[in-house]
Amino acid sequence: MLSRLGGDTSNFAARQLTTRLAGEADLILTMTRAHRDSVLELAPRQLKRTFTMSEAATLVSQHGARDVDDLAALRPQLSPGDRTDIADPIGRDSDVFATVGARIAELLAPILEICKRGP
Repeated sequence: MLSRLGGDTSNFAARQLTTRLAGEADLILTMTRAHRDSVLELAPRQLKRTFTMSEAATLVSQHGARDVDDLAALRPQLSPGDRTDIADPIGRDSDVFATVGARIAELLAPILEICKRGP
């Protein structure tokens, strides 16, 4: 699925999130609010760098965030409707995977723009 969306899986390796890995991250994106909260339990100092994909995408596209610091500063602008989760497609049919993949690609586009700008 990732390849069909233009992603490169050749060097992909899943890793368990650790306190050290989270602490060194410039930006942490999660699929759900529960995942975000789990990250923050592990690395509470990363609050300013941890968002759901929908939160980050909304802060860039609707509130003008230009970098990760802006994401944190603009977080209070989010409404409850901006805090949607991305459904887990595991165990579902290929149409669900395609829908979820398209949603992730849609949300990722504005986030990648701030990542390209760098610190």
